Amino acid sequence: MAVTLRSILEPTEGFRAREAGSFYAQLEDQTRILLETVKGITPQELEWQPERGMNTIGMLLAHEAIAETLWVQIGLLGMKEIDTKTVLGIAIEDDGLPLAPDAGPPANLAGKTLPDYENLLAKARTYLKAAAMKLTDADLEREVTRTRDDGSQRLFNIRWALYHMHEHFAGHRGQIQMLRHLHAASVGSHSR
Repeated sequence: MAVTLRSILEPTEGFRAREAGSFYAQLEDQTRILLETVKGITPQELEWQPERGMNTIGMLLAHEAIAETLWVQIGLLGMKEIDTKTVLGIAIEDDGLPLAPDAGPPANLAGKTLPDYENLLAKARTYLKAAAMKLTDADLEREVTRTRDDGSQRLFNIRWALYHMHEHFAGHRGQIQMLRHLHAASVGSHSR
């Protein structure tokens, strides 16, 4: 008997700009997939590296929260200084990225559990939602110029910032999925 699989994504309600609600709904779906991917993961696997100098799943989960908070601050809120510690309880450099070529995982993430990382992701998402719900259609067109540490400038609009949060999240979600497969192939199977 044929079954119909429904794949419907609707913008989240309550956003002034429907498009912002759509970007938010997309990030929520990416997060659902990510959390299914890491369900049951141990602290040891969160800290595992295929080789020294390579990212761990824990580092990437922390980075996802930090990057989302960063883009809310410099994009949606137009802040000149980034302050992830106030929002997340960890600073921008606390994810350990980028690691030196021969480095092990960052000590500050040692012993963190999946609920620790889920909490970081939830804090970042709550912060994003509060800012994105206030955006109007006109706000999505607003351009921001950001001077980077090397003196170069990046010009983007708020719509691109929302898109980039999604693009960035999905890319690292793929890395996390690959690391789970590599771990299972080299150390032993995981619960998925």
